[in-house]
Amino acid sequence: MNIPKLIVSIVICQLVGFIGSILTRPAIPTWYASLIKPSFTPPNWVFGPVWIILYFLMGIAASLVWQKGLEQKQVWNALILFGVQLVLNALWSFVFFGLRSPLAGVIEIFILAVAIIFTIQSFFRISKAAGILLIPYFLWVAFASGLNLSIYVLN
Repeated sequence: MNIPKLIVSIVICQLVGFIGSILTRPAIPTWYASLIKPSFTPPNWVFGPVWIILYFLMGIAASLVWQKGLEQKQVWNALILFGVQLVLNALWSFVFFGLRSPLAGVIEIFILAVAIIFTIQSFFRISKAAGILLIPYFLWVAFASGLNLSIYVLN
């Protein structure tokens, strides 16, 4: 295990989470608090710890792929897909919370979920463990998609 690659991968993922939180945090007590939410909405305090864990797992997964060697086209393609889904991940916070648009959030999170599926498939081809580590992320985004869609419908 290449520790510097592991650290860089985890830090990049956590930075994406930090950027998303900057966009999210101001809207929580104001706009988001005013929305009608479905009964399955978790308490606000749950989101932070869940995302920290997911970004940590994502970082480990990315490092497992990266450690297979950037000279391999398959590794490059997988990491590019990973980067695309990271950008989409941060973009959702901007779209949903920054623009205060549940509808745009639904559209964006669907695109994110598709990008995660492609990323998982590409990671599995390189490292089964890396692919498995992204499954909780996909499951959480699937849950968040349902939550986002419900908020759109209710409001």
